[in-house]
Amino acid sequence: MQAYPFKSNYLSIRGLRYHYLDEGRGEPLVMLHGNPTWSYYFRRLVEKFSATHRVIVPDHIGCGLSDKPGPERYDFRLRSRIDDLNALLNHLLPDQPVTLIVHDWGGMIGLGWAVEHLERVRRLVIMNTAGFFPPGRKAIPWRLRLLRRSNPIMDWAVLHLNLFARAALYMAPRRPLPPKVKAGLIAPYDTPRHRLATLKFVQDIPLSPDDPSGPIVARVERELGRITARPVLLIWGRHDFVFDRDYFDEWRRRVPQAEVHWLEEAGHYLLEDAPEEIAGLIGAFLKNPVNR
Repeated sequence: MQAYPFKSNYLSIRGLRYHYLDEGRGEPLVMLHGNPTWSYYFRRLVEKFSATHRVIVPDHIGCGLSDKPGPERYDFRLRSRIDDLNALLNHLLPDQPVTLIVHDWGGMIGLGWAVEHLERVRRLVIMNTAGFFPPGRKAIPWRLRLLRRSNPIMDWAVLHLNLFARAALYMAPRRPLPPKVKAGLIAPYDTPRHRLATLKFVQDIPLSPDDPSGPIVARVERELGRITARPVLLIWGRHDFVFDRDYFDEWRRRVPQAEVHWLEEAGHYLLEDAPEEIAGLIGAFLKNPVNR
């Protein structure tokens, strides 16, 4: 793929191939994608920072170039996502602190790992995600509600029409994406079986502690102050119909010491809308000294 000129690496986890990028040398940066993106979403940050840092970007199981098992092989729950990430970091960086750069579902995966390994977190870069249940008991958008509770019609549309990933190409960025970028973002989701993770991510959205992944979110929410005791950079695309201003304001309330940037002309796919600006913000942030 022309815009993805990186070497693929694989780690076997419970018999499944977990794909990841490992580019450059130096202080490690770990970038975690959400749904329905994959490591391709971080391509420009990989190119930028691999000149000065070691950049590690996994594809969650069922996503990108990782294996795409059926539900009989993998449960697609947040707990498994965190365990996969832990296996990778224990394999690559068992003793090194890392900077986490997270977006969308990658936020809760990264924070869920961080709360269990606080000594291994150096910095946090947080973009359009949550570290808590919906603020003020806020309802999730109706589009997600339709998919969250499994039903034959919506499940079929996601798996056979690629509804979720295709809709995101138009709803997630602020500006129209070039055809090649659209093709790159959805390239791994080319058959019904390969689209299962895009559905399972939505069905696993925890809205309360009673949901299957709810206890993990409850712990992250409860201990967010400890997680964010290290430097935090908060970058937010304004035009996000899921992680909207309410989520941004909740982050500011919970992490008042964070360096904050509100991108007026960016959407949920903010790395597609403002890659150079965001790379500049992250680059400046990484130059700040860290007191450990």
